[in-house]
Amino acid sequence: MTFYHKIEPAEAYLGLDPVLYQRIAPTPLKDPTLISFSADAGTLLGIDAEASQKRDFVDFVNGSFLPEGIEPYAMCYAGHQFGFYVPRLGDGRAVNLGLLNGWHLQLKGAGVTRYSRSGDGRAVLRSSIREYLMSEAMHGLGIATTRALALIGSQEPVRRERMERGAIVLRMSPSWIRFGSFEYCYYNRKRAPDNLRALAEYTIADSFPHLAGDPDRYFKMFAEVVADTARLIAQWQAVGFNHGVMNTDNMSIASLTIDYGPYAFLDDYDLDYICNHTDVEGRYSFGNQPYVAEWNLSKLMEALAPLVDTDRTTRVLFGFRKIYQREMMGLMRAKLGLVEKLDEDKALIEDLYVLMQAQPVDYTFFFRRLSHYGGDREEMLSLVQMRKPLEAWLDRYEMRLEKERIPRHERHRMMQKTNPKYVLKNYILQEAIDAAEQGDYRLVNDLLDIAHDPFAEHPAFEAYAGPTPLRHKNLRLSCSS
Repeated sequence: MTFYHKIEPAEAYLGLDPVLYQRIAPTPLKDPTLISFSADAGTLLGIDAEASQKRDFVDFVNGSFLPEGIEPYAMCYAGHQFGFYVPRLGDGRAVNLGLLNGWHLQLKGAGVTRYSRSGDGRAVLRSSIREYLMSEAMHGLGIATTRALALIGSQEPVRRERMERGAIVLRMSPSWIRFGSFEYCYYNRKRAPDNLRALAEYTIADSFPHLAGDPDRYFKMFAEVVADTARLIAQWQAVGFNHGVMNTDNMSIASLTIDYGPYAFLDDYDLDYICNHTDVEGRYSFGNQPYVAEWNLSKLMEALAPLVDTDRTTRVLFGFRKIYQREMMGLMRAKLGLVEKLDEDKALIEDLYVLMQAQPVDYTFFFRRLSHYGGDREEMLSLVQMRKPLEAWLDRYEMRLEKERIPRHERHRMMQKTNPKYVLKNYILQEAIDAAEQGDYRLVNDLLDIAHDPFAEHPAFEAYAGPTPLRHKNLRLSCSS
């Protein structure tokens, strides 16, 4: 039996009010070609590399081959976009196929749906490469994320700022339910009470099965979303990831990193960094992400008000910052190789951030080099323009390390498993995109290998482990796809 016959239709979701979805088949691309297959993601579905090389697999990703029993559909949701409520959004270029081994499969770039809002329902090659690689890269970094199984390209022309080629990413996720899904039910007043409760029950069965039947399950679900979102954002901040478009429709109820648009990893450390050039006010800047996440959770809380007493959920939401700060402190201790929990650590970490904010310091490279630090200060001091502040901080750091009980080599080993050597910065991704647009997909697949093991040595790509070249720093992108 092939994996196609194991795909289950999303009967539970399709059993909800049809106002929450549209049954629609994908619209295939012309002349599709397999660009890349993630064997790592494939193991989760029982799909190997050999299966991916067959023509029916390409046709499956293209949506031209739909195995018997599949019931494709697009999801409807709402959301606050840049702080303003938009009453109906939805899968404007994505078509859901069903479930395989508990993973919801989705084709992104598969054509027009009811929710396309005058768009063409397509995704172009450049944005699809970015979505595909970053879905896998975040997993490699140990950060909760949707995954990507495969990427296909085509000869189909798609117009954006210029004429480009269409592509499709086969995405997979434990859940595609968003904060905005609940907002849609809440604000759609005519059917709000029944649909909101039905969506909550579906979500609990799908993502929080341990709460099924619990009399207080809606409250406990919200509490878990608050805590898990706090942990997720702490992971983003610790690794230097800027999402770029943290609208409530891009926030996962399962607390996954979802919808990779104009994202970026930091080049130099900068709380004010904005990776989305349409974000003129900096709402979604790197430093704002914890506050935006809390605000988004407040909108989810409002949407759940008919089901849960807001006095209780407000108290839970007040705990978001405490959880975030605790998680962030733990992650930063690990980045610095600190096992013992001492009161002085908070000031040591905060002062390092102040130091890095004051001058250009490549965030990833700094911590990776610190992972090898054994007292040779020149290697660290060469990273900064103003040496005295870092010298003073290293004095304190060395004094703090004396209070640790683990040997240096063990500390280095731990730090090198915490501080990645490689992150897929925008200039690196652009090199892969430029080559792919000329029909050369080798770098896409090389970067996939790096993405799956970012803490390891990849000698052929040592240049990508250094500081971002000056000419490539702080690239900004649009939401165009």
